[in-house]
Amino acid sequence: QVQLVESGGGLVQAGGSLRLSCAASGLAFRNYAMYWFRQAPGKEREFVAGISWRAGDTLYADSVKGRFTISRDNAKNTLYLQMNSLKPEDTAVYYCAADLRAPIATITPAYWGQGTQVTVSS
Repeated sequence: QVQLVESGGGLVQAGGSLRLSCAASGLAFRNYAMYWFRQAPGKEREFVAGISWRAGDTLYADSVKGRFTISRDNAKNTLYLQMNSLKPEDTAVYYCAADLRAPIATITPAYWGQGTQVTVSS
């Protein structure tokens, strides 16, 4: 079965950086568009970033544009999210997701990971 396992979350001070990883198995990773979503306490889940299967196209939420970078290594079946200049409002559980369709911000992907907590202190 499809498994998406996130790692790299933790506690960081405002202005700091974290790099999230998502290890994928049970799917032809190179055929899938990949995503990062996040959900803060008491808020709805929101799109953060997406990347096409060849990494030629990337999408970002306005709130993270210029600070976060999504990337993928198809040889390692791994998705990444480099997060710089972190703010307290970035605090959330971050989820990796996969879908065969071309990446768009409004998509609800077919497959999801369990999430990793990111906490940014002020």
